[in-house]
Amino acid sequence: METQREKWQNLKGNVFSKPIVELVEDTIICEKENGNEIRVCIGSDSHVYGDFISYATAIVFVRKRKGAFAFVRKDKVLQNISIKERMLNEVNRSVEIAYLISPVLEKYGIEMEVHADINTDSEFKSNTALKDAMGYILGMGYTFKAKPFAFASTNCADLMV
Repeated sequence: METQREKWQNLKGNVFSKPIVELVEDTIICEKENGNEIRVCIGSDSHVYGDFISYATAIVFVRKRKGAFAFVRKDKVLQNISIKERMLNEVNRSVEIAYLISPVLEKYGIEMEVHADINTDSEFKSNTALKDAMGYILGMGYTFKAKPFAFASTNCADLMV
């Protein structure tokens, strides 16, 4: 069930009124009709602004040898939480969307990855959430990617936060 915060837009800022499952299916159909082979990558990012945390979740459609485009959802939450909890909130937002659109992706045989904006280098604070995030994503049956391979979160979602 989609909520009020389910306003999806592209990177240009165009807002879509369709539910995300419908938007994803329409996109897949269009891309297949155009002869494009695609895969989907989902990632979230967040930034802290005073007492607020701004989140963005991106669904990136990667065309084989033909570029990519994305749909993004943004929202703001009044929270004061640890870096680990914030990283896990990002992962949860990505998994929530992956779970929602999985049936459509399976129907059309589309490969999916879930990207986590978590550094694999233990020198970085976000690394405290790496094992939990990886376990959650892999436990849900999804392909896991972390930095530096997590472009859906570190680039696309980051652009919109």
